[in-house]
Amino acid sequence: QVQLRHSGGGRVQAGGSLRLSCVASGELISKYDMAWFRQVLEKEREFVVVAVLRNGGATEYTDSVKGRFTISGDNAKNTVYLQMNSLKPEDTGRYYCAADPGIGSAFADPFEWHFWGQGTEVIVSS
Repeated sequence: QVQLRHSGGGRVQAGGSLRLSCVASGELISKYDMAWFRQVLEKEREFVVVAVLRNGGATEYTDSVKGRFTISGDNAKNTVYLQMNSLKPEDTGRYYCAADPGIGSAFADPFEWHFWGQGTEVIVSS
């Protein structure tokens, strides 16, 4: 099974950019659907974006990040990235990478994903 490890994250002012990385080991990311979620304090993890890497790389973004965030994958590095531009204070949270061998239409439900990274903090100050 796949293991996911995060890097990136940190503190940035509103309008700035950050890039999160999710390095996979144990399995190739090309065999998985990959996603990013975020969580604020005790709230439920919120879907951010999904990429169906095992089937052409189709993506789906939540409305609040469209045009600002981009998910991408590097098969040679077995890594998925989340490029975040024009960051807003409401983007603050702990960001998690997730993987699943076939998530289907339930991609926005965090309980449907099988594998998770440990998360990385993103703080956007106004």
